[in-house]
Amino acid sequence: MSSSIKTKTEDMLIGALLRVPAQAIQRRIIHELNAAGFEELRVPHMAVLQFPGPDGVRPGTVAERAGMSKQAINQLLRSLEGFGYIIRSDAADGGRARIVHLTKRGRAAYSKIHDILRDIEREWSSELGPKPFAQLKELLFRVWESPLAR
Repeated sequence: MSSSIKTKTEDMLIGALLRVPAQAIQRRIIHELNAAGFEELRVPHMAVLQFPGPDGVRPGTVAERAGMSKQAINQLLRSLEGFGYIIRSDAADGGRARIVHLTKRGRAAYSKIHDILRDIEREWSSELGPKPFAQLKELLFRVWESPLAR
């Protein structure tokens, strides 16, 4: 006799409730980017290409935003540089710091990500209803702005 476990809303913890949709969004972004001609991009690259994007900032800032080590981010940056999505140049202050810049291809991919996310928002709004979806975004924004997200 097999038993199925039915999950109730009150049994779900916030980590899973946020993680599962976020992972689904990332998989969809990569799938659609690949289909649009950005074949070499993979989910780990999203750590660099996520909002607000890497353009004009130091690799350490990209690492901090992604919650990753500088070494791990530098591997992703090398990969993206090799694929032609970014370039790194010396900072204007003449120090040892480097600055990340999106190339034309990188800006095209970043723009496509924005388009995909707008499509996802329209679909979710349709599925949940415009008012509940707006409430969801408002609550998530409040968490984003609060000390809870630090």
